[in-house]
Amino acid sequence: MSDNESDPSIIDKTDSNEQNIIVANKDLPPVIHLQPIISRPFFPGQVIPLLMEQKHWRATYKAVGETDEKIIGLVWSQADSSEKTTSADLQKIGTACRVLQVKDVEDELQVLVEGVQRFKISRNVTNTPPFIAQVDYIKDPHNSGGDDEVKAYAMAVINTIKELLPLNPLYVEEFRLFLDRFGPDDPTLLIDFAATLTTASAEKLQQILSELDLKKRMRKVLTLLSKELEIAKAQHKIRESVEENMDNQQREFFLREQLKVIQQELGIEKDGRTSELDEFEARTKKLKFSKQAQKRLDDELKKFSLLESSSSEYALTHNYLDLITSLPWGIYSKDNLNLKKARRALNQYHYGLDDVKQRILEFLAVGINKGEVAGSIILLIGPPGVGKTSIGKSVAAALKRQFYRFSVGGMRDEAEIKGHRRTYVGAMPGKFIQALQEVGTQNPVIMLDEVDKIGNSFQGDPASALLEALDPEQNTEYLDHYLDLRFDLSKTLFICTANQLDTIPEPLLDRMEVISLSGYIGEEKLQIAKKYLVPRQLKKTGLSKKQIQINTPVLRKIIEDYARDAGVRRLEKKISRIMRKATLKILEGTKTPIQIKPDKLTDWLGTATFQDERKITGAGIVTGLAWTSMGGATLSIEAVVTHRYARGFKLTGQLGDVMKESAEIAYGYVISHAKNFGISDKFFKNAFIHLHVPAGATPKDGPSAGITIASALVSLALNKPIRDIAMTGELTLTGEVFPVGGIREKMVAARRLGITELIIPKENQGEYQEVPEYIRKGIKIHFASQFEAVLKILF
Repeated sequence: MSDNESDPSIIDKTDSNEQNIIVANKDLPPVIHLQPIISRPFFPGQVIPLLMEQKHWRATYKAVGETDEKIIGLVWSQADSSEKTTSADLQKIGTACRVLQVKDVEDELQVLVEGVQRFKISRNVTNTPPFIAQVDYIKDPHNSGGDDEVKAYAMAVINTIKELLPLNPLYVEEFRLFLDRFGPDDPTLLIDFAATLTTASAEKLQQILSELDLKKRMRKVLTLLSKELEIAKAQHKIRESVEENMDNQQREFFLREQLKVIQQELGIEKDGRTSELDEFEARTKKLKFSKQAQKRLDDELKKFSLLESSSSEYALTHNYLDLITSLPWGIYSKDNLNLKKARRALNQYHYGLDDVKQRILEFLAVGINKGEVAGSIILLIGPPGVGKTSIGKSVAAALKRQFYRFSVGGMRDEAEIKGHRRTYVGAMPGKFIQALQEVGTQNPVIMLDEVDKIGNSFQGDPASALLEALDPEQNTEYLDHYLDLRFDLSKTLFICTANQLDTIPEPLLDRMEVISLSGYIGEEKLQIAKKYLVPRQLKKTGLSKKQIQINTPVLRKIIEDYARDAGVRRLEKKISRIMRKATLKILEGTKTPIQIKPDKLTDWLGTATFQDERKITGAGIVTGLAWTSMGGATLSIEAVVTHRYARGFKLTGQLGDVMKESAEIAYGYVISHAKNFGISDKFFKNAFIHLHVPAGATPKDGPSAGITIASALVSLALNKPIRDIAMTGELTLTGEVFPVGGIREKMVAARRLGITELIIPKENQGEYQEVPEYIRKGIKIHFASQFEAVLKILF
């Protein structure tokens, strides 16, 4: 025996209240090993398996196994774990248990013990594991001797247990086992068993284990049982409610499954949601989603499968899933990388425009050389009717890509480009996402018409919203507000059209490859009418060449008198009008073929729209060249002296601020240099000059009429008409001639009217050299850097 052990026969009986219940037990050893348990106290009569670490407790159970009684004391510990327990953590009252079985399970011991009797630690023999203590055994009265109060408590406990049995099936088996082993007549074991049925805390159970007075113990247990019964009833009620809901859901689920089977057997279509889910999932098999898109899709599909069709979110989720699964994630059309076919496609639908076709072929050649035509932005700039939209279609045809066109002219709401957020009622994706959804490929040709007419309002700036979509540096991760997922637009070829550059925002224009389309001259329009317009209108009206004949002189007169603008749209309308009238005459019985004659055109088209402006001649009248959104145009500037009472200068003709300033500059320059021009000093002193620019109803602006206005004033002052010549150029107060824009378009306008001699600024000589030879042919050009040079040519 070690130094800290004492005589095991000594029993501490210092507490006089415990003298009748603390006794020596000859069948149980006075000194035993202790096993701390931390979950909850253990009661006599229980059989319980324990699981613990081998390295800490092997020595304890080996020592217990070597004894005859094989008794170990289970004591509740307040420590965090059994292994960290010290003697100070152990309760004084525990349960002596007989070890029935010990097994090694990997690194743990599995022990089966049976509770025998309460004990009280009288003295700790060891303070560290393995714990050994001297104990006193507590006598439990197995027969109350007919005490009515004890019987009453016992009956109350049994009745409470009976109420618990229907609420928790687990109690039924435990109660049956208890009755088989002990019967209902032992109040001590009954109370201990009742305590083990409760879910009371370890502290409360230890109080019951430590309570040596039977009646007090029974009262405490009865209180715990009553609480347990209330909890069990509440849980049962909750469980019944949940099970009822679950039953309804399960019933509905089984009915739906049965309905599916019945529908399949009868060949009836599936219900709406199931069919839609199947369709969405079928679509996804053909697509290659990004990780972000795949996760969003899975989440939305899961949510959609749980939503009721009457739910407000059902339609929103359905529309969103329809969009995601309709977009061409990872689907690309194969480009036609054959330059000959591309050239053939461009020539098939367009006459002339050789320089434009060459620029487009150069662009395609770079893509063909690389093996792919990467996304970029082409801007086709030119007057209406010159074929900008049809060129875009031809590019798509040349590449064998899908084509989508929409107009941004007048667009004021940024949401039309970027889409609306899904929280709004009637929300829709933006135009680009709609386009990709419709064409079904991720690399189409998208045409944006009228980018120079895009609006700006309190609803946002659509032009700025275009930057993210069009910029190749940003559109690899284009974010639409409605889709709310990154989508790659970098393989899309964007073709924009505009009539003028002035109103296109500079940041947007900077990202574009600008290709200019000037208007057509008369000979070109004639060929276009023969090869394209007349055959197309014959097909539209159902007529044949044998029924109506429109020869070259007729087409030429239509071009000169009715369709003198830069494009061919008006020309096609006039041809269409002739075809419609001819169709009516044929149906009314007119003999065929109907021959259209030049001198009878007024019967078909009415009075001529255009007249020869060059017929206006005389002193003070000069032909200028202008560049408008309709292309090149001619302006006959007229100057007259209305009276000689006072000096003055009046302007009419709907002139803009810049053109008014040009007129003021020209007026001031001519007056200050009148002597050099041979003009009398007296002419401007009392002359009130009226300068008019026809047509009066058409707005005009820009600085390019400066030398034209000055020439008109000089011609008026000298009373000399100028010869048949047109001019353009900005004039300064010192007589410098500054460059202007639209030289090509202005030359086309001059050629269209048969003007063969032009004056243009010397600094525009480089731009003149880029004008195609067929436009320059037959036109004499004078370059001027000073107004004196202009003056030498005028007369």
